[in-house]
Amino acid sequence: MADFTDLIARAVSPSMSREEREQVYTVVRQAVQRLQDRENLAGDDPRILLQRHLIEETIRDVEFDIVRFLTLRKIEQARAAQNAEYEAQFAKKR
Repeated sequence: MADFTDLIARAVSPSMSREEREQVYTVVRQAVQRLQDRENLAGDDPRILLQRHLIEETIRDVEFDIVRFLTLRKIEQARAAQNAEYEAQFAKKR
């Protein structure tokens, strides 16, 4: 499953909008559905249900990683702005 997670993570990026990422996830879901159809398993087969669950869990994990990345980037930008403001104030006092 790690390879699958890596594949999805490479297909999306934090610079993409949520809608663009959702389009990628839709393609992934469709591809998995086609693979499952080839296996000719019943729709309620536990293997298919597990695969679908793992797909959704993987997408959720990738989204979490993107949100975490964006949040850390915003924190770093805020810290840099705060440091710049402090430096500017400190320079005025000299």
